[in-house]
Amino acid sequence: MSVIPELFERGSAIRTEVLGRAHVERSHQTQTPFTEDFQAYITQHAWGAIWARPGLERRTRSMLTIAMLAALGHQEELKLHIRATRNTGVTSDEVKEILLQVAVYAGVPAANSAFRIAREVYDEAG
Repeated sequence: MSVIPELFERGSAIRTEVLGRAHVERSHQTQTPFTEDFQAYITQHAWGAIWARPGLERRTRSMLTIAMLAALGHQEELKLHIRATRNTGVTSDEVKEILLQVAVYAGVPAANSAFRIAREVYDEAG
């Protein structure tokens, strides 16, 4: 995959601001030749193109991402994005409301798992 420098740099900056330097550095350290194209794709397209768009505030994108990940049952990514709320300004009360919304529109089992994950993240954080 060819790297588009402008997208990659912008994406790296936003990814670091949202997910934290430690997570991004771990991603780079565990990157292999097999995964490097995928990491470049995520950085450029998810972070450099979509998260960088002016149409929604970062905080709103964070809330939408949490809702979609919870609804789809993507637990590892959900955990990551709930941790990232400390950088996006989304409160635990807002996460609770998002997950209640998930219960209505995506089902109680999806919300049940998401509440468990959120509780684990908040317990770890103290």
